[in-house]
Formats: sequence, C-alpha cells, structure tokens
Amino acid sequence: MCRILGLSRQSYYYQSKPKKDESELEEVVAEEFIRSRKAYGSRKIKKALSKRGIQISRRKISRIMKNRGLKSSYTVAYFKVHHSTCNEAKTTNVLNRKFLRDNPLEAIVTDLTYVRVGKKWNY
Repeated sequence: MCRILGLSRQSYYYQSKPKKDESELEEVVAEEFIRSRKAYGSRKIKKALSKRGIQISRRKISRIMKNRGLKSSYTVAYFKVHHSTCNEAKTTNVLNRKFLRDNPLEAIVTDLTYVRVGKKWNY
C-alpha cells in the first residue's frame, strides 16, 4: 500500500511525540526570576537552577521568559567624572632657582611624572 501511495513505511507508521507539559518548568523559571528581583537573564537563571539540581537549556529558559513577558532590568554603565585632588597644598620655592649649593646632595632636582607621597599622588 505504501508503494502505491509513494510513501515510505517509516512515514506511514510515524507517530509524533506528545509535547511535554512545561508548566512546572515555567513556574520554576518565574520563581527564580522573581527571587532575583527581576534582574537575572536566561544565563544567570540557568546557573541558579543548575545549583538547585534542575537541568534546563538556556534557550528553553529564554523561550519561557519571552512567552511570559519576563524581561530583566539592567543598568547602563556610565562614566564617572573623577576630580583630581593631587597637589592640593601649595609648596614654596625653596631653591629660588639657585641650583648651585655649597655641599653635595644638599639639593637634588629631578623631573617626575608622578610620585606617591604619604597617601596622595603628587604630579
């Protein structure tokens, strides 16, 4: 009969597998999402569930979140302006451009990009 219809026997006897009920998984994913204060995405939810011993793929978690309308909240990174507090104290000109001294190593002059003095950076 399959030969007459042009079907393979495999197609004739094929029975589709019944879809599994995912309501329990949906509840677990939603519970973990709420537990994370709506901050976790699919990757972090997968990690949290695997710690609890529940094996589920990240794509299935993403699909469940999309079907339920669960979207994680995130903050956008922004640049913080740092105000430099280096060289706060005014220093006096001790040498007064008199670089020649009587004793060796009495005055040492150098050029530094920055140096840490105490707990502050001086430039």
